[in-house]
Amino acid sequence: MNAPRQRRQIRRLAAVPVATLVLGLGASVGGFATSASAADAVSVTGVILGVGADETQRMVTWYSSADTAQAVELAPASQVTGDVFPAGATSFSAVGAANIASSGGYNRHATITGLAENTSYAYHVGSADGWSKTYTFKTQDFDGEYDFLFLGDPQIGASGNLADDQAGWQDTLDVATKANPDAEILVSGGDQVETANTEAQWNAFLAPDALRQIPWAATIGNHDVGGKAYEQHMATPNTDRSGSYYVNGDPTSNTSGGDYWYIYKDVLFIDLNSNSYTSSSGGGGDEAHLGYVSDVIEKHGDEAKYKVLVYHHSIYSPASHAKDSDNKARRVDFPTTFSKLGVDLVLQGHDHSYTRSYLIKNGEKADAEEQPGQADVYPGPGGVLYVTANSASGSKYYDITKPDSSGTSGAGNGADPLNPDNYWYNSVQNQEHERTYVRVKVRNDELVVENLRSEGDVGTTVDKVTVHPYHGEGQEIQVKVPKAAAGEFGWTIDGKNGLVDLGTAKDEDGKYLAAGGDINPITVTDSRSSLAPWSVSASVGDFKDADKTFSGAYLGWSPAIAEAGAGARAGAAVESGIDGGEGLSVSRTLGQADQGHEKGSAQLGADLDLKIPSSVEQGSYRATLTITALSS
Repeated sequence: MNAPRQRRQIRRLAAVPVATLVLGLGASVGGFATSASAADAVSVTGVILGVGADETQRMVTWYSSADTAQAVELAPASQVTGDVFPAGATSFSAVGAANIASSGGYNRHATITGLAENTSYAYHVGSADGWSKTYTFKTQDFDGEYDFLFLGDPQIGASGNLADDQAGWQDTLDVATKANPDAEILVSGGDQVETANTEAQWNAFLAPDALRQIPWAATIGNHDVGGKAYEQHMATPNTDRSGSYYVNGDPTSNTSGGDYWYIYKDVLFIDLNSNSYTSSSGGGGDEAHLGYVSDVIEKHGDEAKYKVLVYHHSIYSPASHAKDSDNKARRVDFPTTFSKLGVDLVLQGHDHSYTRSYLIKNGEKADAEEQPGQADVYPGPGGVLYVTANSASGSKYYDITKPDSSGTSGAGNGADPLNPDNYWYNSVQNQEHERTYVRVKVRNDELVVENLRSEGDVGTTVDKVTVHPYHGEGQEIQVKVPKAAAGEFGWTIDGKNGLVDLGTAKDEDGKYLAAGGDINPITVTDSRSSLAPWSVSASVGDFKDADKTFSGAYLGWSPAIAEAGAGARAGAAVESGIDGGEGLSVSRTLGQADQGHEKGSAQLGADLDLKIPSSVEQGSYRATLTITALSS
């Protein structure tokens, strides 16, 4: 049974409801500072949100008109108004280089890390010299079941009508994301565009905002590989750009390449540049890809429940490419290794038609008794399901071709004995000349693969199969551990009300007026299982009496722990600002606890030290001490 994947804990500060303490002294919550407004000096285009190394990360790629230092700026969406980000927004520095001459400008990409689950984020890219529009995305649970969408060959420009191709692509994404609002990633079948370095086609491909809201897992198609625009637009995680994974063995040439992998919840995804399939052209060919897949699965296979491979060229293709020599070569090279490595699902494109294979083991049909269109399949040891996606844009369709007599295993293209109109390897073949997409449901003990119409009878099912994974000769035992009870973290002010009366200030030899007292104690309670760190801090506004004021900087304090518990430590003493300091006019820590502290309660207190300049006019002044608790 797979070992659980160790996950990095992400620290998230969340404001706990704010109450106030009146100090002779009502309630106020300060606003956020804003970043500089965008200037027009540098233009930012082609923004796309990509997958990261795991669900806590995202990669963002864009084009810039200038070679300047740029970044992704990120904040919780609730803290962003329009295009105005809070002063505390997180910045992730970008890297990049000059684009090729036909693209112009520069490419940039940055990796967002440390995301929290179930959080809506806002982001923009660029710099103070020119920010992009503000976009949003939402994370979900970082463990458990989820859905992803697989989209075949948009190949924008293939029809000869760029606007029509863009409209079809936009409509499929609109239909698919509306029908599946919680789908967490979009997986590419390759061929984003028709012509590798034609930026007008890339602009049309990148037009839908869904590509800035749901991470795109890019795949290199044969129409993408012949230029650098793919790499300029599509940054990917854990990418090996060694010469072995390039068609000509030269990563510096005007071609795109590389293999990459990532883990998203319970799935290990491995994406291959299937354009490089023979070593005679200079690259490492299929042998290099198989070494890469073997190495990644050996190192990371136990970190996920399922293994999914993605590449462009469909080895179990039903249409124009079914009998291509390169397709036949991969059909011999790949399947046996995939079966031995325990791959569950292979997602492919290239042939612009839909197929679902029979379960294939070592290059042959795994179970002679499996029926065409069977709704539930049981891979046993070594059975792998191969799926080819139809066009998601409608820019090009290939009609299904007829089998021949070349054999019913290995590289053969013979007929299925159970359905002679199909190739021997395909359980389902479909071409309706209407756009579709594939939805994959990742469940605790099954993968559900469904091809859905995004045109015509929108939302209806072309094909659906449930894969029930093999668990060995014995009996695996599975138990789902729910999330730990949230527990509670909060605080209360002891006493009947929040008023702290410091009495009448006394003259101190004409130097200043002094008053002192104690805040009403604050009880902090933390019963959470996470034992996450917490802190309680406070700041004071100006003291006011009608139109007369003096600064809250003149108030200082000495925090103390009145009753120990919950790992509480007192904050540092803060002197009155009578001699020029800021006192409590800025936020100061009253008490805090570190990660791993014990559960329980603590009582926090503080002695107040108010020193008022002698020049302050007579009056009865009040100020508001705003208490804020922060917790991961």
